[in-house]
Amino acid sequence: MSLLSFLFKGQTLPDEVEILDREDYKKAISKGKVQVVDVRTKGEFMSGHIKGAKNIDLFQGSAFESAFSKLNKDKPVYLYCQSGNRSRKAARKLVKMGFTKVYDLRGGYRTWTY
Repeated sequence: MSLLSFLFKGQTLPDEVEILDREDYKKAISKGKVQVVDVRTKGEFMSGHIKGAKNIDLFQGSAFESAFSKLNKDKPVYLYCQSGNRSRKAARKLVKMGFTKVYDLRGGYRTWTY
C-alpha cells in the first residue's frame, strides 16, 4: 500500500460515480426527466433546493435504502447535499445497491446558489 493510498483510504470513488461542476450538473439535469436527489435533512431541503429534486435524507437509515430501491437503477441519479460530503457517501451506497451511473454536484447546494 502506498503512502497516498493509506492517507486517502476510502476517499476514492467507484467508477460508477462522477463529480460534476455546477455548470455541467445544471446542463445535465435540464435535459428532461432525470432522477435528482437531495440527500440533506428535511429542514435543509425545505430551506431551499434544486427544482424537481426529491428529498431522501442520508441519515434516515433503512428509509434511505427503501426510497432509493423505488428508483430506476439503470437511469443516472444526480445527487447533492450541502457541501458534497454526504452526497459522496450516498453515492458509494447507491453503487453498492446496484446503481450504474451516479453524478454528484461538486461543492453541493451551496455552490448552486451562487
